[in-house]
Amino acid sequence: MPIATTPSTTEPRINDRIRARDVRLVDPEGQQLGIRTLPEALAIARQMDLDLVEVAPMANPPVCRIMDYGKFKFDAAQRAKESRRKTVSVGIKEMKYRPKIGPGDFETKTRQVLRFLNEGHKVKVTIMFRGREVFHPELGQRILDRVAEEVDGTARIESEARLDGRNMVMVLAPDKRARQSAAARSARTEGRGDAPGEHHEDGSDGPTAPAAEGEASGGTGNGAAGEN
Repeated sequence: MPIATTPSTTEPRINDRIRARDVRLVDPEGQQLGIRTLPEALAIARQMDLDLVEVAPMANPPVCRIMDYGKFKFDAAQRAKESRRKTVSVGIKEMKYRPKIGPGDFETKTRQVLRFLNEGHKVKVTIMFRGREVFHPELGQRILDRVAEEVDGTARIESEARLDGRNMVMVLAPDKRARQSAAARSARTEGRGDAPGEHHEDGSDGPTAPAAEGEASGGTGNGAAGEN
């Protein structure tokens, strides 16, 4: 059944809320039905048990389409929901290190940094100093250099290391070009692999030639002559 809804500033006019005297009518399949009076267009829509929706109010005359407006709104809401779900929420993640961090903790935290970068996030790497450690910023710089080395080929340094109060911070950003270049280099390296048995120590290519009969017996035929 045709539905009636309260109009809003964002929703189109439908059915009896349409004010135009004449409309350019479009059927549910998108076919033009020509210019019709509003009562005639409404009658056609009601015969189909559908709604008349004003889709182009600024046209002259306005364009109205026959459709199931309730289903149209539902489908539009579903598309918007799916679009929001697929949208990657890119933000800045943070990973905190200590100047005296152990190897195991360093590897665990750095793997998490790589995961954030691969998801498209920027990462703020923070070195937290305690007590008199703040007087030795080179300790923090050493950790940041190791992190940057570990993510090389995946990320670029967007903000160089700097002191921020009792912390030292560096910001990493995903580097798509570096990842693509690394993938291309890897593919080229794999493509240059030699087929088994095709390359020999003497530099020659091609299948290995069978040994001569004399060589296989360990001589050039002299041994046979000596037996006579």
